[in-house]
Amino acid sequence: MASSQQFPRPRKAEPVLITEAQPSMAQQHAARKKRYAITMGIRIVFIVLAAAFYQIVWLMLIFAVLGTVLPWIAVVMANDGPPKKRLHVNRYDARPDRVLESRPRHVIDG
Repeated sequence: MASSQQFPRPRKAEPVLITEAQPSMAQQHAARKKRYAITMGIRIVFIVLAAAFYQIVWLMLIFAVLGTVLPWIAVVMANDGPPKKRLHVNRYDARPDRVLESRPRHVIDG
């Protein structure tokens, strides 16, 4: 009797994907909260820069406008769903040496 240890099967390094499930709602929510916090942190930096450059009016206005618009952008991004990813999906592909043969079928007319 032959055991499977005598004839090991070659293994692929990449697992076979059997589902196209999206990340869980908790993971999506955590990612949106993180994105919102980062955007609002950038907004604080812009407001501080606007206050620091109060003598250079055109630069102060740019930072002030960016600091004013970023909360709206952060809310829109936080309410948006996760981006759809274009990935190469490794689906099951039958190996030719493991495919069953198809035999011709005999039809009996009666």
